[in-house]
Amino acid sequence: MQPEKPHDSVDVISVDQAKTLDGLFRERVKRSGEQVAYRYFNKLTEQWDSYTWSHMDRFIARWQGALEQEKLVPGDRVAVMVRNCPEWIMFEQAALGLGLVVVPLYVDDRAENAAYVLDHSEAKILLLEDVQKWRDFLALTPEQKLSIDKVQRIVVLRCADLNLDISKPQVVSVHDWLPAQAGEVKHLDKDPHDLATIVYTSGTSGRPKGVMLSHHNILTNAYASTETVTIYTTDWMLSFLPLSHMFERTSGYYLSIMAGGAIAFNRSIPELQEDLLSIRPTLMISVPRIFERIYAGIRAKLDESSSFSRWLFNLAVDVGYQRFEYQQGRACWSLKLLLWPLLKKMIADKVLNKLGGRLRFVISGGAPLSAEVSRVFIGLGLPILQGYGMTESSPVVSVNRPDDNVPASIGLTLPGVQVNLGENDALMIRGPNVMLGYWKNEEATKQAISADGWLNSGDVARIDQQGHIFITGRHKEIIVLSTGEKIPPADMEAAILQESLFDQVMIVGEGRSFLSVLAVLNAHAKEKFFTKYGLDQTLNQNGQKSHVEEVLLDKVTRQTNAFPGYARIRRIAVIDEPWTVDNGFLTPTLKLKRNKVLEKYREVIEQLYNGR
Repeated sequence: MQPEKPHDSVDVISVDQAKTLDGLFRERVKRSGEQVAYRYFNKLTEQWDSYTWSHMDRFIARWQGALEQEKLVPGDRVAVMVRNCPEWIMFEQAALGLGLVVVPLYVDDRAENAAYVLDHSEAKILLLEDVQKWRDFLALTPEQKLSIDKVQRIVVLRCADLNLDISKPQVVSVHDWLPAQAGEVKHLDKDPHDLATIVYTSGTSGRPKGVMLSHHNILTNAYASTETVTIYTTDWMLSFLPLSHMFERTSGYYLSIMAGGAIAFNRSIPELQEDLLSIRPTLMISVPRIFERIYAGIRAKLDESSSFSRWLFNLAVDVGYQRFEYQQGRACWSLKLLLWPLLKKMIADKVLNKLGGRLRFVISGGAPLSAEVSRVFIGLGLPILQGYGMTESSPVVSVNRPDDNVPASIGLTLPGVQVNLGENDALMIRGPNVMLGYWKNEEATKQAISADGWLNSGDVARIDQQGHIFITGRHKEIIVLSTGEKIPPADMEAAILQESLFDQVMIVGEGRSFLSVLAVLNAHAKEKFFTKYGLDQTLNQNGQKSHVEEVLLDKVTRQTNAFPGYARIRRIAVIDEPWTVDNGFLTPTLKLKRNKVLEKYREVIEQLYNGR
């Protein structure tokens, strides 16, 4: 951790001072009105522009005026399907001030999935990214379009021309919708425990469930986070995880308002490297996939370097990690630590400068960070604090501390959050951050939360004597990608097996950036299939897709179109040996032994992800 500088100041808004999420924003405007709140890249001028807190407040008043024209009442749902940008914040803050409930949608999700959420939440307003998103809705089936027709108003954010010949009266451009002038921002008197947002998350049923979170749920979670790490009013954060994900929303957006730091919105993931150099953030909220990409780039360059360069890099990581362990009080001082100033200048600084060179620490969550990747970055001097959470807990449950960082763990619980181990060592969570329940799904709520308020995470854990939590398994068969997205494989596997060519399938991808599938083809259909498409191998020696794999993937895609976009299966490997009870891959009740399959076909799976 870098030491506090004289100009660094702390100005945290308490839960009682904020009362509600819109009250939090109002208090920040009062305290820091002329300070920069947000930066964004203006595509017209091709430069970075800024908004102060007061600027944002004036815009929020206009958005609120537009919402008031729609004759909505407190408790009505409004949805947003837009990339991270100041307008996302304006829309939500305007809605919250009027007592409306915000429903965030993933901007890259399939239109049919978004239509389901709109219908299930009964959203009356939808803010869309651009005209193409509207065209995606127009391509839905007549039955699916009924969900869209129920939406009272659809506002398109970015459009030079709405192309009215494909439009409907309910669809308007944001420029036509927003009033030119507005008065003061309104903040209706609300109970902090009122519903603030419904966040849809994947479940084992194949359809997402709407997690209901109150103002108090989120505020207490953000405030507890400020008690675990110090956030200064001079801090800058680069926002690149979607605001539709509670990890970014609480730990980035709300936390920055509470502590007075500023946020810059990343243009896109491909431009993340450039934006890191432009913004030079001091804090970052990330999922493991980002570090995996950077690490893969480092390894690729090292592979092309001399043996001395590789040795020097490994030495820097080794010495740096020993220095980290010494600072944590888990290792003794060593003469090798005298090499650190030189290795830092020669190796570590050059790597960290590509991340902007100012990062004080990084919070990693959403999925497990591999020990190897964690060790490299910590060894190079970047404090990575791994944490754990779930949408149902607003989301943060635990996180490592800068002075108590056990990288293999998910850290200690946040202040005010309790955990214990339930039946079969299930991690149980209780605290003010636990959700109100699932929207219109009382049965699922009862299954998730006990009568005395304990939320079952579905994860298997152990807790050491110091309180560090370690996730050791998962009760629910859910795959967590390195992007943090969660996919129930059983439902997708059932869908794939509706194609007669496939006899058995198993989806893989835990900790990876995308899904793949291992497939046993039907013995009768297999010969006919290979005769039609040729007898070449499913995978070429270089790991690239062959014609056969492309055809098989097309069949898989047709069966899994109803699942979210992030659940797309990108690679497939054909397994010659059927999985049976006799060869040990099935239980006597014919359930697949997933761990044994993973162990048996480890090399095949690695080939699917070779270089990715």
